[in-house]
Amino acid sequence: MSAPARSQAAPIGTTAPTARALAPDLARGVMLLAIAFAHAPLFVIDVERGAPAANAAFEVFHLLFIGNHARPMFAFLFGYGLVQMLNQRTRRGEEWPSVRKMLRRRGWWLIAFGFAHVALLMHLDILAAYGVSALLLVGLLRAKDSTLLWAVGLTLAPSTLVSALGLLGPVQDGVSTFTAGSLAAGTRGAGEMFVGRIASWPVVLIVEVIVLTPAVIFGMWAARRRILEEPERNRGFLSRMALVTLVVSMLGGLPVALIQIDAWSAPVGAMVAAAVAQPFTGYAGGIGMACLVGLAAIRLGRRQGPLTTAVAALGQRSMTMYLAQSVAFIVAFYPWALDLQDDLGLAGAGVVAVVTWLLSVLAADLMRRAGYRGPAENLLRRLVYRRSNAPARRGAAPAG
Repeated sequence: MSAPARSQAAPIGTTAPTARALAPDLARGVMLLAIAFAHAPLFVIDVERGAPAANAAFEVFHLLFIGNHARPMFAFLFGYGLVQMLNQRTRRGEEWPSVRKMLRRRGWWLIAFGFAHVALLMHLDILAAYGVSALLLVGLLRAKDSTLLWAVGLTLAPSTLVSALGLLGPVQDGVSTFTAGSLAAGTRGAGEMFVGRIASWPVVLIVEVIVLTPAVIFGMWAARRRILEEPERNRGFLSRMALVTLVVSMLGGLPVALIQIDAWSAPVGAMVAAAVAQPFTGYAGGIGMACLVGLAAIRLGRRQGPLTTAVAALGQRSMTMYLAQSVAFIVAFYPWALDLQDDLGLAGAGVVAVVTWLLSVLAADLMRRAGYRGPAENLLRRLVYRRSNAPARRGAAPAG
């Protein structure tokens, strides 16, 4: 599979300015649906409640397309965005030390946002992991392409191992691959849950950083070739990448899916191999879904309808809506709100995920119509660029 050529106009960081590309925003909007599918089932206490066939179908769907796919897709887009920010600031004449300082400051604020998310809402947070990734990986933005690809390969093994360890126990025990009720309130009080979230946060953060790192780096490599910003020029690569990675991903997830629905009584060795194969090929699936969105953007960009515009608006406000998902799930599942944690199984939680995502699409489109960026995005922007804006109050505030 040949890689797309780098844009011929300029070296890294100085690509010619273009209008805001549809594909990255569209991919972030679609990704939030995958995140919703990944998180909503963790709020239910009895994953087998409801129709067994529907629950089994949802778990197979989750193993083939969501579990260990959503995070790599999100991380790929984060790494892609780091290069976009570097290019944007460089075009304005900023030197590398200034841009690096800004990106690191942004990383520290993402860690702060993530900690607040954990303290106030739930322990499964991705923002702090992005912040740590930005701090650790910002130097790779100026690395050679070959160095980026080597880094992807070297970090893929520990990342896969960490994910596989979390999957192996449920597969061997013959229970759902979901950690039933891991985000549910159950009978715990708010104080007990707060202490538990804070105590587990450092370990969860380390695990998330290890899991996300390969996809973040690959996103940097892909952004240098503008594969999502210029999907027409990279149509061949996107098509081949989407086909190969999604097929590999489905084949890699199939053994675990067959074990989970009792269609295959696998020996212990095969269970271990299946538990490794699913997250390993899940990286390919997550990136393949991003490529698939890039292909869709080619067609949709020519006749962009209201739904496409709304999903892209969601992608432009992905941090706000990611945090809003946590609020929505707490309202839906916790005892002091709608208290659905005891009433729904996997399939029912999937329905809640879809409804939550559709409402977020509607909210994002209303913000777009009002010309409002999004509260989390606005706050992060003010915090990151506050020092940069201070000396230039008489002029226009920098964008980005």
